[in-house]
Amino acid sequence: MFQTPAGAAEEDSCPMERVILYSLLEPRGSGKTMYGMLQRIALSQICLLYSQLLLSSSCMLTFFCFLQLLNCILRELLEVKDINKNVLPVHLNGLLQTDDRIALKEITRQLNLENVVGDKVFVSVYRSYAVCFVPLQFIACSLFYCSFQGSFAENLAFLLEALKKGDRSSSRPVLFILDEFDLFAHHKNQTLLYNLLDVSQSAQAPIAVIGLTCRLDVLELLEKRVKSRFSHRQIHLLSSLSFIQYLDNVRSQLSLPQDFPDTKFHDEWNDGIKTLCEDQLVVDVLQRHYSSSKDFRSLHLLLMLALSRVSASKPAIKPTDLLEASRVCMVDSKANILHGLSILELCLIIAMKHLNDIYEGEPFNFQMVHNEFKKFLQRKSHSIHNFDKPVVIKAFEHLQQLELIKSMDSSTAKIQKEYQLVKLMLDHSQIMEALQKYPQCPTDVKQWAMSAFG
Repeated sequence: MFQTPAGAAEEDSCPMERVILYSLLEPRGSGKTMYGMLQRIALSQICLLYSQLLLSSSCMLTFFCFLQLLNCILRELLEVKDINKNVLPVHLNGLLQTDDRIALKEITRQLNLENVVGDKVFVSVYRSYAVCFVPLQFIACSLFYCSFQGSFAENLAFLLEALKKGDRSSSRPVLFILDEFDLFAHHKNQTLLYNLLDVSQSAQAPIAVIGLTCRLDVLELLEKRVKSRFSHRQIHLLSSLSFIQYLDNVRSQLSLPQDFPDTKFHDEWNDGIKTLCEDQLVVDVLQRHYSSSKDFRSLHLLLMLALSRVSASKPAIKPTDLLEASRVCMVDSKANILHGLSILELCLIIAMKHLNDIYEGEPFNFQMVHNEFKKFLQRKSHSIHNFDKPVVIKAFEHLQQLELIKSMDSSTAKIQKEYQLVKLMLDHSQIMEALQKYPQCPTDVKQWAMSAFG
């Protein structure tokens, strides 16, 4: 699959000829149960980077997984000799590279060219990187200035000139991996994103950009000029793991296999596990864990902590064991975020909770939330300030940035923001627990949250 076409080796040309933009969308904390299928699709897509075709395309691959999954796929790719010998990976993270200048410095560091002056590289290992990359006089000059002097515009100009001076016969392909891709969209003027995509589309140099983000509406964050450099081809691999399937997995993970040597203990243990999974306390614990994270690794940690309480004197797992294990391993970051929200944002969360109760978990939009909030204001106008609609919209968008709510559809370009469907990523217990700990929470707000349907 990865072999270079016949005759290509004789020209010693770079195998990566097709430039693809991937934006890998992954909700943080979600499971990776689709590794096999994702691996096959991702491998087949990334293999296009190793084709000799002169086409240039872009792709958005949407799936539920972790960055570790992408690393596993890249690790398999790099086991191929031709790929490992040619590809130069550059990893950037929106949480670390908070502006474009820092990102340029990180590119410099990862390409091992910090010690470049003029057209000389002082460390021999750096020379091996520079020879096969782009013309040394350009890349050396650009990365030196990026790291140490000059304005951002000058630094970026040098880097872009270096990339564009490369050609297919002598340049080494560069693979840019942008984790937290949506945060790069918040950089000033989106300069780095635009220029990376512009170079990739120009097909002047073998460059691939892989973006990872949990935002399904990430395209709405991009400026028009940046969107114009992306072909909008998307691949969605959305996990649909239900709670029943999640519960079945717990049962199968805890059950002993049929070939267990002690038949009596095998039957007693498996009967106990079946009874355990039907206990309402256990179901509540697992339901909360499922709502927080569908990742099987976190589930395995929960089960391991519960199993660690089993001993010769206590040869079975009790419901209280799972409850205690949940308290140990599950730090509810979302509930902690609620403590830092404004009163307006907290009221919007409560309005969404009531909509969840009324419509049994169905998606809703901002207009529905705003109407629910206005009903509360009409009853309790003396205790809560009457906010203008633009202010409420800003608060709603902030909740979306915090990932307390998520968009249900990525194709929202033609839908007004007020009517885009979203889903609340908190359950009832998380909201009520946060309200109890919220500093100086108005009594009317607490009573509204505890009322049946608002």
